[in-house]
Amino acid sequence: MGPSDDQLIAEMRFFMNQTMRNYDPSHDAAHVERVVNLSQKLLHREMPGPTGTKGFAYNSTVVILAALMHDIEDHKYQSSPSIDNNPPRVVYNALLDAGAAPELAQAVETIVSHVSYSKEKKDPAVVTRLIENGFPELALVQDADRLDAIGAIGIGRCFTFLGAKGKDSGAPWKMDSAMEHLRGKLMQLQGTMKTEAGRSLAAARTQRLREFESWWRQESMNDSDM
Repeated sequence: MGPSDDQLIAEMRFFMNQTMRNYDPSHDAAHVERVVNLSQKLLHREMPGPTGTKGFAYNSTVVILAALMHDIEDHKYQSSPSIDNNPPRVVYNALLDAGAAPELAQAVETIVSHVSYSKEKKDPAVVTRLIENGFPELALVQDADRLDAIGAIGIGRCFTFLGAKGKDSGAPWKMDSAMEHLRGKLMQLQGTMKTEAGRSLAAARTQRLREFESWWRQESMNDSDM
């Protein structure tokens, strides 16, 4: 007999904390826990009954596990990034080692490997297909991860990542690079939300980005007191 859902979640939470213990604060365990909490909030708002607002039947255990594991294989934190056509199955194997059924491990791995914004941008039809054909939890985890990239928390994470990784990014290592990222990507995330609840929360958080960007422009021009 395998572990209970609660035992499996606890095991994966421990695995996540150990694996990500040296990640910088923009992508640390605290970020993951926020994504877990946001995923659950979206789940509750999208699933008032046995099926969600679009008729999807969500698996809450899959949602939590995928949220917990979504940054485990983030290429930005790998010393030797894998070749796309033969990636290591870290998430899948960790779940199997913890006693998860292969079907559950496969579902979580599939979701985790398609949360990425940059990956979706290359082929958005793949994400749509997965959400509509067996992996609706992807929409919740993806929205939750993107919600944590915007608003006040998102601003903090943006500058934290610049300080931690910006020197090696190839772009100029200056605060304006963070603002370019905010304008070029973060302010566009609202349009990529998959759930009604996600779109609603993203609207408020995106407005905070706009206000911050306006303050930044004012202060950069030294006219804030004029």
